[in-house]
Amino acid sequence: MELVLATRNQGKIREIKNIILKKNLNINVLSLEDFPDISHIPEPEETFEGNALYKAKYVCEKTGHVTLSDDSGLEVDALDGRPGVYSARFAGDKASDEENNRKLLEALKDVPFERRGAQFRCVMVLYANTKDYVLTQGIWRGKIALKPEGNQGFGYDPIFFDENLGKCAAMLSIDEKNRVSHRAKALEKISKLIKPFFEILF
Repeated sequence: MELVLATRNQGKIREIKNIILKKNLNINVLSLEDFPDISHIPEPEETFEGNALYKAKYVCEKTGHVTLSDDSGLEVDALDGRPGVYSARFAGDKASDEENNRKLLEALKDVPFERRGAQFRCVMVLYANTKDYVLTQGIWRGKIALKPEGNQGFGYDPIFFDENLGKCAAMLSIDEKNRVSHRAKALEKISKLIKPFFEILF
């Protein structure tokens, strides 16, 4: 059985493979790195759910394989949920992680720490060419730090502070992160559905 991850983001690929392999599901996990003919996948929808479903359907139709996609981002309370679905391009279409982090910190420069509540949200979709799919969601609550800390992870991890752990996400090992992250929570739910999903199909 083969499962395609609808991403080229190496951070996401590592996190997802790490969790799936631990489940001993006997599934060969591929990614878009294995399908170089697939160009950039559009994200035309205004919600995480819409984008995750669009990407899963798009890649499944291109590859013929069951596809796992996610759309995730950071929702900041003081910014009315922004950057949300625009998290990866908050500072522009080709913005780096550092540029996005700088823009967010600048936007919150006058907001005290106690009012810098935020959450990472991940919506994950498992999709088959029969048009059957399942959807799960995971949320990771925290606060936006006053400055970046740590050099692990990617995206907004250096400025996302987990109050329970007392650390920014970029200070966590991959195993620590996979116990608490939004993606880990969504994947934990969907990993329980992967085997029955394949059994129904095949």
